[in-house]
Amino acid sequence: MLQLLDNAILAVTNILYQPWFVPLILVAGGLYFTFRMGFIQLRLFKEACSIILEKPENEGNISSFGALMVSTASRVGTGNIIGVSTAICLGGPGAIFWMWVTAFFGGATAFVESCLAQIYKKKNPDGSSYGGPAYYMQDALGQRWMGIIFSFLIIGIYAVGYNMLASYNVQSTFAAFSFYKEGVTPAIIGIVLAVLFGAIILGGAKRLTKITEIMVPVMGVLYVLVAIVVIIMNFRNVPHMFASIFSNAFDFKSIFGGFSGSCIMYGVKRGLYSNEAGMGSAPNASAQADVSHPARQGLVQMISVFIDTLLICSATALMCLSTNVVPTPEMAGAEYVQASMRAAMGSFGPVFIAVSLSLFAFTTLIGNYSYCEGCLEFIINRKPTKGGLLVFRMLATVLVFAGAVASAGLVWDTADLLQGLIVVVNMPAILLLGGKAFRCLNDYTKQRKQVKKPYFHAKDIQLEDQVDFWD
Repeated sequence: MLQLLDNAILAVTNILYQPWFVPLILVAGGLYFTFRMGFIQLRLFKEACSIILEKPENEGNISSFGALMVSTASRVGTGNIIGVSTAICLGGPGAIFWMWVTAFFGGATAFVESCLAQIYKKKNPDGSSYGGPAYYMQDALGQRWMGIIFSFLIIGIYAVGYNMLASYNVQSTFAAFSFYKEGVTPAIIGIVLAVLFGAIILGGAKRLTKITEIMVPVMGVLYVLVAIVVIIMNFRNVPHMFASIFSNAFDFKSIFGGFSGSCIMYGVKRGLYSNEAGMGSAPNASAQADVSHPARQGLVQMISVFIDTLLICSATALMCLSTNVVPTPEMAGAEYVQASMRAAMGSFGPVFIAVSLSLFAFTTLIGNYSYCEGCLEFIINRKPTKGGLLVFRMLATVLVFAGAVASAGLVWDTADLLQGLIVVVNMPAILLLGGKAFRCLNDYTKQRKQVKKPYFHAKDIQLEDQVDFWD
């Protein structure tokens, strides 16, 4: 039965990832936003970095940094290790180049969707905010049905697809150790993850923010530092490493001979899995940030894409490719990363990867879940009851356990399917609404040129839509 389900999922996924569908939507959208905003990724990169550490406008609200860490916790996870390994082993070293391309243009997409989420965010009774793509689909496009479909997909991709995949990837790293027993060890790891996850989500969004603000920067910096050490240890291989990335990336005869298994396709798939630009996930966190201007949060989320793919994914890729371990399809996943680390650092290597992946996965689990309750509230159009919310949280917890004991094919294919579907819903919306984000950016840069802190008012960009903030 599960095999039939996986076959059906894979059949739809193969259609979604044809070059004229999801890849075209992502790349074309990213290109359009990049040129329309004058290469904002380069032009305002320094500005974006300066915003990150600013405090919220009102004491006690979630800062830009807090919202960045929640979205980065979701982005920075097993995709940065297992996703990169899978892309290299199945698509070739050139997949890394196409991950970089996806991330660069995805930075502009991330700005637009997060800026729109800020413009159309909603106000809580205590003055804090919430929102996301479902709300700009409802309020700006006037299509509540579209927001409902999006919300169902967000719950599907994060509570089911990505959280099951994160749980599976954690247990898979322990297969390299002698104590691993098929069927037993995955169940034990699944129980541990589910118990920790269940305990955390009872604390609510503020607790999620506090945990991720501490864990994400620490583990990210440590992981990158170790990767740099490994690359330095193998510095003689660095020229050949970059040569293999670029030669494989532009081997068009091989690429178009089998596009579904090419480096471009795996670069797009795993790049999307890693940085999520265009999926409309990070805007759910962005809407919670207390900022003086929507463009500020858009710039912050642009940085999150770069942190995820251009920094941490690159650290994994270059760390592995700099060793003498040859990637093969059979090694796709944790095995290739652990073999590379063992070659560089001996027995310490696999242990470091197992610990890193466990920490990455844990913040991924709680970061992912933080998007789901808001979407549930949008679907039912009211606050869920305590009993209903408890049932929802229990189901999410059970799925964490289920992912650890599921098959690799099912969890990967489910995640690929759902992330493709959500792109198909969100990208057309932000392409239609992009003009509002462009005017918002122009208003921001105009004020910055006047050497003052930008403050946003809806009327300044001729925004006629009803908004809770900015009036």
